Amino acid sequence: MSLELDLTGRVAVVTGGSRGIGRATALTLAEAGADVLVAARSNAARAREVVADIERLGRRAATVLGDLTDPTTPGRTVQACMEHFGRLDILVNNAGIWEKGAIEEVTPESLERTFRVNLEPAFLLCAAAVPLLKESRAGRIVNISSTASLLGEPFHSPYAASKAALDGLTRSLAVELGPHRITVNSVAPGWTETDMTVDELQTGTGRRLVESIPLRKPATAQDIAYAVAFLASDWAGHISGVTLPVEGAYRIRR
Repeated sequence: MSLELDLTGRVAVVTGGSRGIGRATALTLAEAGADVLVAARSNAARAREVVADIERLGRRAATVLGDLTDPTTPGRTVQACMEHFGRLDILVNNAGIWEKGAIEEVTPESLERTFRVNLEPAFLLCAAAVPLLKESRAGRIVNISSTASLLGEPFHSPYAASKAALDGLTRSLAVELGPHRITVNSVAPGWTETDMTVDELQTGTGRRLVESIPLRKPATAQDIAYAVAFLASDWAGHISGVTLPVEGAYRIRR
């Protein structure tokens, strides 16, 4: 038995794959041997850069652009994967938004926007991908959740609620799809250095948050990508329905 994490011969779709956690995940899966479809909303140049980086690793790569809040985009994304690679083994639902506001400032529009981006595309992508994942010998779905779903996040209640719903989807699909040998898990990042959080982490509040992490540093996008790759691999073949926190013990700090 090899102790090397090996995804050779597998094909992955990574949403939000042109930057941050998505980019790191796409490259890490490729380094482990997977071919990758990089799904991005609109930044074609960034997506092509990720594709070029993957190809330099010796793997096949392609990109598909589209707003996942358009209900036709998830199906089109999976179809693009079939056209380019002829199969699908790993689906990583990473795309999301993170908006700040007190509960009395939440509007129906902002609440709908958060759930439309953070939750609904994952449902539709899973629905489109499952027929292909059932044909895989190692179907994997990995949803990018958040520790906000586990401990709450003040002034980000729509975000926390959407991620808690995503974890609920994860557990339900783990039971539903288990008989088809498809595992479904979530990775729940804590405070992570990305372009979504960099401004917040530089504020006084952000610096205090980092100081409250027992490891005394935020996660990197690469930290999250390693967790995704683990759950996508044979090493996690009997792990399903789990939300894996990657947050440096932030949840249990004193």
